Amino acid sequence: MKKNDPPFVITNKILTLTSEISELVGQVVSTDNLSADPILRRTNRIRSIQASLAIEQNSLSLDQVTAVLSGKRVLAPPRDIKEVKNAYEIYEKLDQLDPFSVDDLLLAHQVMMKDLVSESGEFRSKDVGVVDQKGNILHFGTLPAYVPKLVYDLLNWTKDSDLPMLIRSSVFHYEFELIHPFADGNGRVGRLWQTLLLSTWQPVFGWLPIESIIHNKQEKYYQAFNRSNDAGESTVFVEFMLDAIKSALEEVSGISGIGAGKADQRWRMIRSFLAAHEVIMNADVRELFDVSSATANRVLSGFCEEGKLEKTRVGKYWGYRLPG
Repeated sequence: MKKNDPPFVITNKILTLTSEISELVGQVVSTDNLSADPILRRTNRIRSIQASLAIEQNSLSLDQVTAVLSGKRVLAPPRDIKEVKNAYEIYEKLDQLDPFSVDDLLLAHQVMMKDLVSESGEFRSKDVGVVDQKGNILHFGTLPAYVPKLVYDLLNWTKDSDLPMLIRSSVFHYEFELIHPFADGNGRVGRLWQTLLLSTWQPVFGWLPIESIIHNKQEKYYQAFNRSNDAGESTVFVEFMLDAIKSALEEVSGISGIGAGKADQRWRMIRSFLAAHEVIMNADVRELFDVSSATANRVLSGFCEEGKLEKTRVGKYWGYRLPG
């Protein structure tokens, strides 16, 4: 490491994850399903937005976010609806942003936080404490006077470093949150910027819902940040982010057909379950496959799209059954 590099250690776990992710990226890019399918791209973008905002306590569900972005009326707090519209606007401009530009970073914050905070598009002018989802203070952000230079230096390091972008973008994410350059919106902008950085390496990352994995592992996300804070370097956080990226690629691989063997196996297990039950619920799929609720939804929705299952109401929840 060079003298002015952010502090972290490249562990065997980081090297292994980087290698595994690169292999998965090659598989996803070779099929080109993700970038070629506009429906899948839009679905993943909406998932990214809903998950990233949910981490920040936005109350809208995936269906509600979809409805808002389709121009439908949704009964929800106006601020939450505005957050969704703002986030969608900047995610749609992702390929127009320079990931190493301070001006573009400020522009992203301006769009993301438009009509939500008074200092949108500006570095904060006051001290701020960084808190987790429970309101516990993790640390205090950098003094406002030092923020602009530190952000400028961090972007330059990210641009000039010889490290793989997988590692660079994860280090950037941690250091950005540590600086906490804005009065509000740091988390969602930090996650957006890592996506942007990764998409400069492989465009497929512009459509990969990494934020959904982070949301599903939100407690571990904050734990990794805390542990890195305690250690005074970002190693644990980098390992967490690489693991999340790998999980997101594995999910997309399955949806894209790369993991057809896994999909066939899951379908056989669901058929077996439905031989003894009239319907299968999200909770059943979670237990069968040891996956998150979001992954269970995607599995069930995928089989519905293939015509293998159909949705049916079971009380106030959705269940899935064999057609007819």
